[in-house]
Amino acid sequence: MRYCSIRDRSVKVTFREAVSRGISSDMGLFMPERIPVMEPEFFRRLPGMTLPEIAFEVGLKYVGDEIPSGILMTICEEAFNFPVELRKISAGKQVLELFHGPTAAFKDFGARFMSRCIKYFSGIDDRRTVILVATSGDTGGAIASSFLGLEGIDVIILYPSGKVSKLQENQMTTLGQNITALEVEGTFDDCQTMTKSAFKKLETHGKIKLTSANSINIARLIPQSFYYFYAIGRAGSGQKVISVPGGNFGNLTGAIMAWKSGLHIEHFIASTNINKVVPEYLRTGVYSPHTSVQTIASAMDVGNPGNFERMLDIFDKDRDTMASKVSGFWFDDDQIRQHIREEYERSGYILDPHGAVASLGLESYFKDHPGSTGIFVATAHPAKFRETVEPVIGTTVALPNTLKGFLQGKKESIVMAPDYGCLEGFLKDKYSL
Repeated sequence: MRYCSIRDRSVKVTFREAVSRGISSDMGLFMPERIPVMEPEFFRRLPGMTLPEIAFEVGLKYVGDEIPSGILMTICEEAFNFPVELRKISAGKQVLELFHGPTAAFKDFGARFMSRCIKYFSGIDDRRTVILVATSGDTGGAIASSFLGLEGIDVIILYPSGKVSKLQENQMTTLGQNITALEVEGTFDDCQTMTKSAFKKLETHGKIKLTSANSINIARLIPQSFYYFYAIGRAGSGQKVISVPGGNFGNLTGAIMAWKSGLHIEHFIASTNINKVVPEYLRTGVYSPHTSVQTIASAMDVGNPGNFERMLDIFDKDRDTMASKVSGFWFDDDQIRQHIREEYERSGYILDPHGAVASLGLESYFKDHPGSTGIFVATAHPAKFRETVEPVIGTTVALPNTLKGFLQGKKESIVMAPDYGCLEGFLKDKYSL
């Protein structure tokens, strides 16, 4: 399998190169030369397969012989050693819970798979690997947890000051060791622009190997397709509609990749908050990125989604083709709060703000398509957003054991202006570049 820059398909690299570089020199994201199609026999076995087994068979199509099959199986078993839950909420409506990993967010899937791939590759390279990642919330904690203590690897996380929850911030700023948190006085888009600029402009003089851990990295994106195979294999018969909350839109891109590999998914729903760039594109055909607006669904506060180009690439840059398969809906904070309250009163199920957006998107689709059945994706444990959820439902949200340790701990971050020059200066000083 070769990987191409989606801005220049003549640029082709190996899986290892795509993972190590993160982004092409022309600032294009890497995508597989072709999305592999799984054999019919695989789908017949799917309902009885574990997630690591699914991950191994699908992942092998993308990795090829660049990681020995025995090591790849170990990577999958180590990365996905926590449960995925598919729960029925009401007639025709199920929730795919992706928050049972060590940081209680779906980012654990991509981060843990990628960290182990990079660990394998770095073991055959004598340079120090520096992971540079921008986050709007959950990515930072997942990356920090996945790479914590790994020899020969540093992690530098950029996050927008005052725009993540306290718990999310603690997951990034209290670990120490090889984890450094940069608190940027700006938006997530500023953080993302700064990291992209570093990959394009920074001269490392061969002293370090700089790579990304955002969903712009193909090793983060690929495993976001695995759990859709798992979910559809267990969802039962009937029409399958998937509603995915979108920020940087890697999660939805992963679902679409699973569909292109042969998984039966009838329709996709791109659900988001008032940062509605993708739903507006699907409605009008005009893509208008903008400065992100802060909401209670903070991980979705993205005004220029990094994976939008990948979605376009999968649909051959044809808006009509995309719109025939993907519907877009957006909701404001008041609608999100109201839905959290109504779902709790109706079923007793506690939604976090991002899961609430996905649930709203599914219900909006049902209004125009009665009789449909669907799955919405819950990407974070509601306890990560207790300050929003608890006043709405009128009761406390139990904190999972994986998160209790982050309630305490000393915050350590480096405050930085939203300017690439500041990041470049920091990196040059730290690594004597």
